[in-house]
Amino acid sequence: MFRFIVRRLLQVIPTLFGLSLLLFIWLHRLPGGPETAILGERGTPELRARIRHDMGLDEPIWVQYGKFMKRVLSGDLGTSISTKRPVTTEFLERFPGTIELTVVALIFAIGLGIPLGYLAARRRGSWIDSVTVGVGLLGICTPVFFLGYIYKQVFAVNLGWFPTTGRQDVTIDATRVTGFFVLDGILTREWDASIDAFMHLVLPALTLASIPLAVVMRITRASVLEVMQEDFVRTAESKGLTRKVIRGRHIMRNAMLPVATTIGLLTGSLLSGAVLTETVFAFSGVGSFIVEAIDRRDYPVLMGFIMLFALVYVLINLIVDVSYTFIDPRVRVR
Repeated sequence: MFRFIVRRLLQVIPTLFGLSLLLFIWLHRLPGGPETAILGERGTPELRARIRHDMGLDEPIWVQYGKFMKRVLSGDLGTSISTKRPVTTEFLERFPGTIELTVVALIFAIGLGIPLGYLAARRRGSWIDSVTVGVGLLGICTPVFFLGYIYKQVFAVNLGWFPTTGRQDVTIDATRVTGFFVLDGILTREWDASIDAFMHLVLPALTLASIPLAVVMRITRASVLEVMQEDFVRTAESKGLTRKVIRGRHIMRNAMLPVATTIGLLTGSLLSGAVLTETVFAFSGVGSFIVEAIDRRDYPVLMGFIMLFALVYVLINLIVDVSYTFIDPRVRVR
């Protein structure tokens, strides 16, 4: 197990190196630049050239990339062009919000997707199965930003059940401990702050969970249907085992391998999908800051944030691979 984890972690190095090279070339080939974001369209050529020189953007691209990699290897991801703060500091301040949103969305997707998928498989051909499959197709086909605006209009504006934007009411004087607003309220026993932060999470999390929920539901249904046809399930039924034992030990446990793989992949997509969701709900996380960085051509922020996202994605997939041995004892990681 230890050798497997070390080997997978070593594979991260060439992956991140290749990603950094492609990103660096692509970002520096985009039209415009930081000088345009700083000066606007009325900036004189002299001022533009001066800013590019001060930022080192007039040097050959391989020289710029070499300096970037030298900083990265020393643990420095650079300084944001727009805020003049270290990229790592900006990331650490906003990452808890994105993680909080992703975790709640994942809870919705797993907590609803697996039971609904199993129910649809057990009631195959019934109206429950038809409705579940239809809802799954609708969830996959509906754009996230469109669904977010519908949720805001119906549940926030019309009904007034949830807040429309932000992570927490600005009038609440909450104590910050970890950066996770819900957790901070629990740790400090500021229950009003914790409840308010959770209420701000509901609509963005439901929006973000729409596609993962549909995917988990469909994968669970297909996997359960496949396992139910296996000989060992029929043998268990012929032995007179209870439905609870058959469902838990034989069907669901064996059906969880493809579902676990799907959840691992979806976690990475949730992190990237938070860009649109955070923009719609003005949620102060990593995604909304990336949108601002794109507008400002803030190369250090874009490079640093995407690299850190890639690292998180690889680590999540490593956790999923290791979890196989606990889900199904027939699987052994060597």
